[in-house]
Amino acid sequence: MASSDAPMPALFPDERVEALSIGALLAQVQVALSGAFPNRRGVWVRGEIQTIADHRSGHCYMDLVDPDTARGRERPVLKVNCWRTTWGPIRRLLAAQGITLQPGMVVTLRGRVELYAPRAQVNFIASEVDVSALLGRMAAQRAALLAALETEGLLRCNAGLAVPAVPLVVGLVASPGTEGFDDFVGQLRGSGLGFSVRLAAVQVQGLRAPASIANGLATVSRAGCDVTVLVRGGGAKADLAAFDTEVVARAVASHPLPVWTGIGHTGDQSVADVVANRAFITPTECGQELVRRVTTWSEAALGRARYVANRVVEVVGDADADHVRSRHRLAGAARAQLRHHRQGVEGRAARLSAQARRQLEAAGLDLERRTVRLAPLTLAAVAHHEDRLASLRRLLGAYDVDRQLERGYTLTLDEQGTIVRSVRALEDGVALVTRFADGSARSVVDSVTMSSSDERAAHDRR
Repeated sequence: MASSDAPMPALFPDERVEALSIGALLAQVQVALSGAFPNRRGVWVRGEIQTIADHRSGHCYMDLVDPDTARGRERPVLKVNCWRTTWGPIRRLLAAQGITLQPGMVVTLRGRVELYAPRAQVNFIASEVDVSALLGRMAAQRAALLAALETEGLLRCNAGLAVPAVPLVVGLVASPGTEGFDDFVGQLRGSGLGFSVRLAAVQVQGLRAPASIANGLATVSRAGCDVTVLVRGGGAKADLAAFDTEVVARAVASHPLPVWTGIGHTGDQSVADVVANRAFITPTECGQELVRRVTTWSEAALGRARYVANRVVEVVGDADADHVRSRHRLAGAARAQLRHHRQGVEGRAARLSAQARRQLEAAGLDLERRTVRLAPLTLAAVAHHEDRLASLRRLLGAYDVDRQLERGYTLTLDEQGTIVRSVRALEDGVALVTRFADGSARSVVDSVTMSSSDERAAHDRR
């Protein structure tokens, strides 16, 4: 705890103590700044662009931070103002070199330090940009990107894809209504060929352009196209910065379809051009090459079709001539065959007629001979059969019942008229009819007596 003897701070300081006003304080700061940074002596400052605003008034405002300071720490910020009279020429100079200042870029600026009293803020009034340093850094970044793509095997990946012989379905990644879009589509429409364009509308300049172009490439890759075309016509060199970004380069290099570019510049190739399947200077030239490719194939196909048609006409003509000749030969051969066979038929008919007459005459003579021989044979056969019939009649007469009865035999019948052949069929009291030659007699069985042999046989059966 502090000693009680220590002097207490004055709650009401003596008004006679001299205090600086805000204006006086800022005036002394201005004097100190002027002494450290005289107005006529510029100073160079290197920093990373944190924010940048191209105001509609024509002025440019930037916030710079130290690029070497860790991002997780609080980094000092320098407010940079570039008035329109200075920013206009600087912007044109940067555009001529294809440079667009963006957040994340490290720049070296020349200017003066100034105190803005109304906000008590130290500003840096930029008057010059070190373009050479910017170009060097951009070239180094481009080289590093190409080297990374080469190491990953992506630099020539898209160039190795085969372009279909007839690329009629075209995936177009472009900004509709722009000069490059109209030039490319005009070439396809004017060709009279059956091109089908599937458009992915994208931004081709500005901070959002790289992501927009990458998304457009992804969209057309799923649209069933034969080839993808990325075009952007005209504009300043700085407007083409999106095609040097890593996002666009990787999207083109890894695209599953051949990518043709027509970015519309005549200077150095962009990174997108380097990794593409084919690069053309303008969208018009890109469209012309597509038309030429399809036209070449079409003309070759038509040439082959005409050759086939001519050959068909020739073959059909030759076949017709062969048919006529064959028809004449067949007609003559048919007539000759008919004459030959008619003669053969006529000869065979004459021979058959003569042979038939001879056979009929021989058959007639043979019939007459057979008739002469058959008459006595028939009479002899009839007499022989008559004798045999007489013998059979005599034999049947001998077996006649009445003849047997006349010889003294009798027939014994039961009441049903059935012949009684054995005493075993008789029983006591059975009525019998005995037939004689001159009549019949009725009797009743009084008793049945069997012979001894019959009795044994009956006994054995029992």
